[in-house]
Amino acid sequence: MRKFKRLPQHIGVIPDGNRRWAVAQGMEKQEGYDHGIDPGFQLYQMCLDLGVKELTFYGFTQDNTKRPKQQTTAFQKACIDAVNSLAHRDAELLVIGNTSSPLFPKELLPYTKPVKFGEGKIRINFLVNYGWNWDLSHALDKQGQCSQALGKQMIKNIASCDISRVDLILRWGGRRRLSGFLPVQSIYSDFYIIEDYWPDFKPEHFYNALDWYENQDITLGG
Repeated sequence: MRKFKRLPQHIGVIPDGNRRWAVAQGMEKQEGYDHGIDPGFQLYQMCLDLGVKELTFYGFTQDNTKRPKQQTTAFQKACIDAVNSLAHRDAELLVIGNTSSPLFPKELLPYTKPVKFGEGKIRINFLVNYGWNWDLSHALDKQGQCSQALGKQMIKNIASCDISRVDLILRWGGRRRLSGFLPVQSIYSDFYIIEDYWPDFKPEHFYNALDWYENQDITLGG
């Protein structure tokens, strides 16, 4: 296992490129999601071994649910399978997303509050049926006014308030956009792009990102 002088405490993961990978393999688009599960476990184990404290995976967004039913069913199943498998490992799990929607998998409702398994050495968050506007709207009352005035009090009331600031965001698949990923927690995140598709995950992708992160000037605006 590699050693690093400075590690991000919280890593965000945008596992993009599943559909494009499937098409390149001669498969149907929806088949790519199932091939994105194993890479997540590889990354989980690497983070656990290195001592990373928190890991957030972008499962699917509310906008993603506009896709054809075969695809929405496939990525819902992939999220359920991933979370249920992690429930048998050493982790503290939390699923964040719009549970009032029928598109939120009911199987994941038990994890919408933190659930600890084993020693819970690493916090794993899944964003499932997540939307940035849904997240921020929790800080507003029925009249559309800030529920706790402004600033820090508002931040304490967003739906994802239990998720900490993200140090490093990794996006597979070559796209250079955040796609609504945790807008509050990612304000000062470093952002690293991997050109390969998520199902083609290699340990070198992660190690190269950590090498790059070590040389960034982390000032948080100061």
